[in-house]
Amino acid sequence: MTSTDIPDGFEPLFRKSPLTEPWEPLYAKKTDKAVIIGLRLAKPHTNGRGLIHGGLITALADNAMGYSCAQATGWTTSFVTVSLSVDFAGSAEIGQWCSIESDVIKTGKTICFAQALVKADDVVIARASGTFRVVPKKG
Repeated sequence: MTSTDIPDGFEPLFRKSPLTEPWEPLYAKKTDKAVIIGLRLAKPHTNGRGLIHGGLITALADNAMGYSCAQATGWTTSFVTVSLSVDFAGSAEIGQWCSIESDVIKTGKTICFAQALVKADDVVIARASGTFRVVPKKG
């Protein structure tokens, strides 16, 4: 795999936001149980030392877990983050493929619990857990 290859099954991220716009291109892969976000690490994703920035990891883990909660409920409701925890276990450099693989633990009428592993070239560099509040979609 070259530094510009995108793994099979990933397509441009279906939902854009002003926060993530400078980090494009971002990709997503939908599975039966989750939405995986992926990106090829580049300079805009790094800190002053040229390593992946913890803020990027945190924001994308939040997005992946929230999207996975939405998918688990058939995209019929929206979710907002109530709490988010991230543990950093490693780092990554420009050129590596970074994926945020989430798993929905439990959904309810008012709350959804999820977790995620953040990987760089299939090596875990962070784990996250989140609690999300169900918010009815506006008509």
